[in-house]
Amino acid sequence: MAYNAKKRNTPVVTLIKNYINKKSGKVAESREEIQRRFDYLDWKEQKKIIRAFLDSGKTDRQWAYSKVIDYWDKSFEPQIKKLWEQHHEEKCSWAVIRHFPIEYLNQNIDIFTGNRDYYFICLRLAEDKDFVIDREKLSKTDYLAVLYHTRRDIETADAENLLYEIVHDICLDCDPLFALDRFADSSKGNIISPKSFQSVSLALYYLRKMGHVHLTWLFDEWNEKVLKAIFDSTDFKEVSVYEISDSEYRFRMIKIARKYAYLSLDDKYKKDTDPSIEEMLKPKEWYSIVQDEEWERIKARQQTKEKEDSMDSEPVDPAVLKEMVAKNPALEKLVGSLGLDINNESEVPF
Repeated sequence: MAYNAKKRNTPVVTLIKNYINKKSGKVAESREEIQRRFDYLDWKEQKKIIRAFLDSGKTDRQWAYSKVIDYWDKSFEPQIKKLWEQHHEEKCSWAVIRHFPIEYLNQNIDIFTGNRDYYFICLRLAEDKDFVIDREKLSKTDYLAVLYHTRRDIETADAENLLYEIVHDICLDCDPLFALDRFADSSKGNIISPKSFQSVSLALYYLRKMGHVHLTWLFDEWNEKVLKAIFDSTDFKEVSVYEISDSEYRFRMIKIARKYAYLSLDDKYKKDTDPSIEEMLKPKEWYSIVQDEEWERIKARQQTKEKEDSMDSEPVDPAVLKEMVAKNPALEKLVGSLGLDINNESEVPF
């Protein structure tokens, strides 16, 4: 009986040679095999692979950058430095920010242009108390995160302003798909409040960690007032009554929360340039416009249903009923089977 022999693994050294030799005809299959086996190889072989991939095209460099971040070795620094200064690729900058000397980051701080580059630079540089954080380069929650992680503090008044400015920001604009905190319950019947939003939740988390418990307690009280305003509003009652999907409910409740949070804000946190409530909540994306159109259809259907129910409950004029019976033998038979005397108005049950 014949047995098929299992395929033997090609030595890593051979795979690397075939990958580097662009005329080998085995570049693609060698690349795939190297990447598949990389995490299980010896460190000596891993370093050779990373260097080979860093010397290759952009796609392979991106893969190598992701490995450099976690498998850092000082010997990579010259090669990474050269690539970053030549290409300024985002993933390469991550390795530079995490592993390069602080002096190099200080010298090149204005060259890092990625969305969150400055945040990660701050995490390394802000431990030096002489380093001045440029707040304009950070989101409000990132600024609080940097303060917390680098063991800095913030004045209570400044913290309060920052917290309510974050609320102001979500009132003016937010992404209806990703705005809420992951623990926020947006299922039908539940009320979304300012604390349900991710940026507000993060800010409260960092402020508690930094010891501003009294401020967060006062914010909880303010949030309760907003919750009550929402609960008493016709907007919430309307959403609660209509038969809508979970996603539509979430979308509507986000808009309602933004509206009543803004109305509840102290005037000092509002700006003269703020749009009207209607403009503030106006959909900015095509999917929101579609949802608004669907909402109008839902309301129209509900109003039609309510009108029909109201008509069904109204009493029928006996004279009209007599005329209907005269024209419809089937209806006359039905009335007779019920034993009703349509001449006696008190017996007409409609």
